[in-house]
Formats: sequence, structure tokens, C-alpha cells
Amino acid sequence: MEEIILDAIERADGKFRESGFVAGVLYGDGIVAATPVKFEEKSLNKVLSKHGNSAKIWVNINNSKKYGFIKEVQRKAMTRTVSHIDVQIVSKDHEIKIQIPITFQGEDSLVVRQLQLQVYKSELNVYGKMALMPDVLTVDVSKMELGDTITLDNFDLDKLLKIENEDVVYGTIINLRVQPVEEVEEVETETKK
Repeated sequence: MEEIILDAIERADGKFRESGFVAGVLYGDGIVAATPVKFEEKSLNKVLSKHGNSAKIWVNINNSKKYGFIKEVQRKAMTRTVSHIDVQIVSKDHEIKIQIPITFQGEDSLVVRQLQLQVYKSELNVYGKMALMPDVLTVDVSKMELGDTITLDNFDLDKLLKIENEDVVYGTIINLRVQPVEEVEEVETETKK
């Protein structure tokens, strides 16, 4: 598994606006009090786009490397840019609850067969040791048929991890919904000629 590293710089507590950086806070194992930090915006956005809002990361701060995961990402309402990030520091043996994003692959193959994926839930609540947590769960839907459902059985999870609700349906394969084409415009154009 790829090691994701973010550099953090301690900052003074209070209002923070510095171009090119995003405010954050570190807390958890081995941290006496929540530590206000800042992250380089480009590096942080690269991690979030590639690994999601719950990524497991290493944080370099004050010449030490701490392991944890992104607990919360706050975004500005209008621009959707990241304004603040919380990182929980934990040992790899620490038991945590985390939301793991689900990605669905192979949807193009469904469209060719006049099918589509109806997604009901795009994340999974998981409990267990940090070291066992995947960054993302991937489901290949390319060979699924009409009426097939995506449930816990479709995920490759370690047996030691616990799921909040095992009876959830995350998606279903349904008939492709085709929008009717507006023929009124074509008729009007022809009559104007």
C-alpha cells in the first residue's frame, strides 16, 4: 500500500488565512492537546482527490512522523475549496470507526447492455484496527445483470473488521432510463422554413 505523507506546520491558535495553506488540527494518541497546524494546499488537495476524505496518512510535524487518518474535511460553501481539516492520530493497532468510500467500476459496460447502476449508498461504516482499514472499496459492476444488488458480499474486507449494518443494499442494477427526445422543436423548425 502506498505511504501517503503530508507535511504539517504548527500555527498559532485563532483565525488563519494564509494563501497556499489550509488550516487544520491534529489530535489523538500521543497528543496532549489538539495542535493547530497548517497544510500546503496543493499537497492536501492531491491527497484528497486521489485517496478521499478518510485517507490514512502519515503527518510530518516537528521532525517526527505520526500515523493517522483524515477525520473531517470542511469546505467553503460557495467555492467548495477546503477550508479546514481534522486529522486523528492513532496507532495502527487502535480500534476506530471510519467511513470508507465505495467506487463503482465498469458502469460503461452496463450502458452498452441498456442497464445502469442505481447507487443507494456510496460509503461503508467500518469498525476495527486502523492497520486493517482499506482507503477505498471498489466494486466491479461490469458483469452484473438486471436486478443484481450490491451488498456486503461484494466487498473484499478483512474478516476482523466489523460493519455497522450488514443488511444494507448499496446499489442495484436497473434498466437504463432514456430521456424522451423533444420532437416539438424539430417540428417548429420545419414549419418555419
